[in-house]
Amino acid sequence: MDQPAYHVPVLLEEVIAGLNLDPEGVYVDCTFGGGGHSKEILNHLNDRGRLFAFDQDADARQNLPDDSRAVFIPHNFRHLQRFLRLHKSTLVDGIMADLGVSSHQFDEAARGFSTRFDGDLDMRMDKRQATTASDVVSTYSEQKLHKLFEQYGEVTNAKTLARLIVQIRATVSLKTIANFRNALQSIVKGNPNKYFAQVFQALRIEVNDELGALREMLQQVPPSLKPGGRIAIITFHSLEDRIVKNFFKKGNFHDDEDAADIFGQNTPLPPLKIITKKPIVPSEEEQKRNPRSRSAKLRVAEKR
Repeated sequence: MDQPAYHVPVLLEEVIAGLNLDPEGVYVDCTFGGGGHSKEILNHLNDRGRLFAFDQDADARQNLPDDSRAVFIPHNFRHLQRFLRLHKSTLVDGIMADLGVSSHQFDEAARGFSTRFDGDLDMRMDKRQATTASDVVSTYSEQKLHKLFEQYGEVTNAKTLARLIVQIRATVSLKTIANFRNALQSIVKGNPNKYFAQVFQALRIEVNDELGALREMLQQVPPSLKPGGRIAIITFHSLEDRIVKNFFKKGNFHDDEDAADIFGQNTPLPPLKIITKKPIVPSEEEQKRNPRSRSAKLRVAEKR
């Protein structure tokens, strides 16, 4: 099946298998993007099946197939329940999300997601929101920048990086990717491309509140799924994967293992049952065909 150059869907067959599709079911693609996963879901549905496609990036709408069963919702998936209610589909048969940034976003210089181009230091997935990556590096305190780069980018010298940004921003404009990179050359550790990829990941996560949105969406999954309905999520870095893993396992986001109940009472079962004991990763063949799939992990769970 030919896919648009906009974005190659990752772990496509594995997602379809994981969702255990009902031909008459109602499904949600939380991250429509290039529409690869959505189109394959539609291929498995009959005339009574329906698909809701969420994407906060307005550019994604151009990929919507001419199909009356598909409804495009131009909003962040953190508003899942609100828009399902609006479309009178409070309970659905399956939900999926591919948390990777689409190839289109990386490849379009003006979006500011990639270190390969010059352009505005933007990184907004939803262009309607106000705060850009340039705003973050220009206004955040040194302490806030330090934590951001340390936690979201695992940048080795996050403290030094934060201090330098605060020192130089009074005299140097950090509005473009080139200015930002050039201003920081003196403290780059190791491979510059890898270093800036980590810095950019941290900024992108902050600008789009990606982890906050993921937690909000996950909390809405159990009340939105029919019993036996499936949730399939593809993550691309350890921060996302840990959030998904913990929620599937325990119904919350705590890293610590549950303490044993000293009274011997049963703790309530979490709302989801894990289907994938270990995350599914792309085959060697897929990784060769699509290098951006290398860090992908798929986890699937089912509503009890």
